[in-house]
Amino acid sequence: MRRTAPLLAVTLVALTAQAVMAQSRFARSMGVAALPQAASETSGSANPIVVIETTKGAIKVELYPEEAPKTVENFLKYMDDGHYDDTIFHRVIGRLIIQGGGYTPELQEKPTRKAIPLEASIGLQNARGTIAMARTASKDSATAQFFINVGNNKEFDRSADNFGYAVFGHVIEGMDVVDVISKVQTSRRPPFDDIPILPVIIEKVRRAQPPK
Repeated sequence: MRRTAPLLAVTLVALTAQAVMAQSRFARSMGVAALPQAASETSGSANPIVVIETTKGAIKVELYPEEAPKTVENFLKYMDDGHYDDTIFHRVIGRLIIQGGGYTPELQEKPTRKAIPLEASIGLQNARGTIAMARTASKDSATAQFFINVGNNKEFDRSADNFGYAVFGHVIEGMDVVDVISKVQTSRRPPFDDIPILPVIIEKVRRAQPPK
């Protein structure tokens, strides 16, 4: 029986050819969006820091519960439940994004909880190194899948004619790992358009430090 393509699997984030062209223009620019001050640089900051352990290396990410509370709570709940362990980056698009957190290495989609409201009106931009929630074309449809911006993707930000995609943190260590993943060879394997030929596995997502 032919497997029906799940909507979230085939909709990066409603990526279009126009978006790819726009990304190329922004990648050539040197401007990088301002981000909240890192926890290590902020006196008394309690921002959670998580480690995404992959077969290509570790990526350390600071999350922004003040700016995106529902999104961070949702991500941490999936993390604590072990949802992300032994999943893959199933969409890798060059200098654009790497996306994962929804499929096993056998390409089985993992069950998710109810979708969360979009928190993309908070002013954070989809700049290089930020992490954001993937969703379908529907505004409030994000569940577990996330992506890391490899380039400065302004076309993913909220605007008058675009719901945008919710940024909820940024990479503080391991951007070199993100870059390595972004350069792996990919192929089209319906319903996946940009899936790595050799799986890039998310072995575990954990807190960098136990919660107090």
